[in-house]
Amino acid sequence: MSATRRQILARSGALGAGIAFTGALSELFAGTAAAQGLGHTGYGPLVPDPDGLLDLPKGFRYKVLSREGDRLRSGEGTVPSNHDGMTALPARHGRVHLVRNHENRPTATFAVPTVEGLTYDPAGKGGCTALTLDRHGNVLSERVAIAGTAVNCAGGPTPWGTWLTCEETEDKAGTSGYTKDHGFVFEVDPADPHRTGAVPLTAMGRFQHEAIAIDPGRGIVYETEDAFLKPFGLFYRFLPDRPRGGVGSLRAGGRLQAMRVPGVPDLSTVQEPGAEFGGVEWADVPDPLAAETPVRLQDFGPKGITHAQKLEGCYWGGRCVYFVSSFARAADGSAADHYGQIWRYDPAARRLTLVIVFGPDTDLQLPGESPDNICLAPSGGLMVCEDGNGAQHVFGVTRKGEVYAMARGRQNIGTPDAPEWGEFAGVTFSPDGSTMYVNCYTPGTTFAVTGPWRG
Repeated sequence: MSATRRQILARSGALGAGIAFTGALSELFAGTAAAQGLGHTGYGPLVPDPDGLLDLPKGFRYKVLSREGDRLRSGEGTVPSNHDGMTALPARHGRVHLVRNHENRPTATFAVPTVEGLTYDPAGKGGCTALTLDRHGNVLSERVAIAGTAVNCAGGPTPWGTWLTCEETEDKAGTSGYTKDHGFVFEVDPADPHRTGAVPLTAMGRFQHEAIAIDPGRGIVYETEDAFLKPFGLFYRFLPDRPRGGVGSLRAGGRLQAMRVPGVPDLSTVQEPGAEFGGVEWADVPDPLAAETPVRLQDFGPKGITHAQKLEGCYWGGRCVYFVSSFARAADGSAADHYGQIWRYDPAARRLTLVIVFGPDTDLQLPGESPDNICLAPSGGLMVCEDGNGAQHVFGVTRKGEVYAMARGRQNIGTPDAPEWGEFAGVTFSPDGSTMYVNCYTPGTTFAVTGPWRG
């Protein structure tokens, strides 16, 4: 039975924070490295931060690594706005590379500075910056990693230590002042950005990209499409011509396909955690570049294709890929309502399983919120970024299915026109699991959180 949000949060010590769910977490982590952790409870109530930035449980502390509007340490310009998806990659001598997206539209306050050899479209304000941290968590460098892209939302790390950054837009040249078509994936090498440059991976499709996860054994790339309004997005896989080929290998091309779940044209209609669908099919995308028609509107034949609203987070765990539908609303055209789903696809069995359903919310005094970026935590559970109205949180979800508040953003940083609460994004952990990195979207701020992590 689905619990109300107030019931769940009262048990977890996060009453008033804003999320509830049903589902079998033991299934979610089966076969993953994180399943060896403890992850049975949260870390206690949040302690108000006297500096008004970030509330954390007792014993945890944060460091501000970077804020929008400050100077980049490279001297290339200003730290850009709208901090979004992010990953932490191992570097030499115990260092860590943080690669951070900037979801900048033409109206962004601080654009990613253009750098020769790293700029795709001079009219694009989005891109990535890369921070290098020493073994003690101090920032050694901060520089532009790619520029001239647009609306860089999320992405995903590769097995060979780079980051795939995704444009969540379909704007073509001539739109919004752009000089080139947008809606692509780009590979970013944080150790040497000029090694990857600013080359769109066109075979991976041109659509409203959100996140990516790679099967490390087969080299298959899974992609989500964040379409807010109908027609909703698709879940894709890309079959590279050079699987597991290393830096630059995805430029060799491949085949883009979209997922078809027989008998399920809209994933929002599935409401029961544990529901399984075998015989999943993959249909070739007729025109990956969407020269005339957006991919999700193209003709996939008499069987059609499976859509879902707001497909966002995506990651690989064990032998499966997991992806998030942040919410579905009948008022927007979805076949049913929900406040967030997490799905698991098993490629070997060709089976799709609904693992978690968030909500539905029955507490009218607290608005229903939506899961966005997610990552596996060293405690053996999930960290989930909240994207909604009011107070914003990073929630933990234990393997036993308990929800707890891990962080609450205040962002009282002296910016007169800043919102009281800023959406969280880009949650990720250091390779050794000792530090959680997370962004506040606006005003753009990157935090490093340390403390008694269970692992």
